[in-house]
Amino acid sequence: MDSIGDVLKQFGGSRIRQQTEDLKTKILNEPDVQKLRLEYPALTEQEMTRNLSRLYEFVKEKQHCDNCPGLENCPNDFQGHYTKLSVDDVNGQLRIRDYKAPCNLQLAHERDKQISSRIQSFYVDERALQEGYDEVEIMSKDPARSPAVLKILDYIDAAKGSGLPSKGLYLEGPFGTGKTYLMCFMLHELAKEGLSGVIVYMPDFVEDVKSMIQDGEKLRDTVELMKQTDLLIFDDIGAENMGPWVRDHVLGSILNHRMNRKPTFYTSNYSLSDLEKHLSFTNKDGEEAYKGQRLMNRISPFVDVVRVLGKNKRG
Repeated sequence: MDSIGDVLKQFGGSRIRQQTEDLKTKILNEPDVQKLRLEYPALTEQEMTRNLSRLYEFVKEKQHCDNCPGLENCPNDFQGHYTKLSVDDVNGQLRIRDYKAPCNLQLAHERDKQISSRIQSFYVDERALQEGYDEVEIMSKDPARSPAVLKILDYIDAAKGSGLPSKGLYLEGPFGTGKTYLMCFMLHELAKEGLSGVIVYMPDFVEDVKSMIQDGEKLRDTVELMKQTDLLIFDDIGAENMGPWVRDHVLGSILNHRMNRKPTFYTSNYSLSDLEKHLSFTNKDGEEAYKGQRLMNRISPFVDVVRVLGKNKRG
C-alpha cells in the first residue's frame, strides 16, 4: 500500500512543491483530522505538518475500514489492524503518536482461536467444531429434537451460572439426529467460558489405542489428557469393536478417575441397558457380564439421559 512518500514521488519537477502543499491541505481538511484538531486546539501547525505521514496513514486506513472488504482481504499494512492516533503532553508541548489497534473482525478472529485452542478432538470431523452456531437455528432446524436441545441449553446455562454440574449427559437416539452436533455446540459455548474439552470418536479411538500399546508415552499422555480435561465426550460409544484391555485398562481407568470429579458425556445409538450388553462382550473373551456391569457403574450414575429424536440429517 502506498505511503505518503510514494504518493509524493509520483509528482516530479517544479510541480512537486505545489503538489505537496495540495496534499497537505487535503489531509488537514479531512473530517477525522479536523475532529482531532477540535479535540486538541493547542496542537500547533508545525506539529501537524511534522506528522503528516501519520495523519495520512490514519485517514487512509480509516477509509479502508469504512469500506471493509473482510478480514482476509484487509488492505491495511497490518492485516486486521488500523492506525489510531493519540495526543500526549511532552514537556508542555502536545505531540501526536500513532499505534495499531485490532479491528472488531480481528478481535472476533482471536476469540475464535482462543476457543478452538481449548478444544481437542480425536477422529471427529473438525468441521463440526468450526461451524458457526446459532441457538435459534438449532431449535428450529428439527422440532422433534427440541426437547433435547432445551436440555442442552439448560445444561450450558447451569454450567455458566454455577460451574460445571457433577453429572454429564448421555445423548441417545437414532442415526443422524444431530447428537454429535449438539455436543460440539456445548463444547463451543463452554469453551467461551474458559473450559477445556476433548471429544473422541470411539470407533477410531479404540482401533488407535491398540497401536498405541507399542508407544507407552503417547498412550499415557492421551489417557492423562482425557482424565484431566474439563469436559470429555465419547462420541458414538457402542459402535466400536471393544477389546478387553481397552475396556478395562484404558476406558475403565479414564472413567474411574473422572467420576465424582469432572463430568463425562456420551452420544450413542444404544440405550444404557443396551450399552451394558455391548460392553459385556469383547471379541477376545466373549461375554463377561460382570465387567460390563462394572464399567456401567462408572457411567450410568454420572449422567442424565437425553433422548434425541428427529429426522436423519445424513440421509
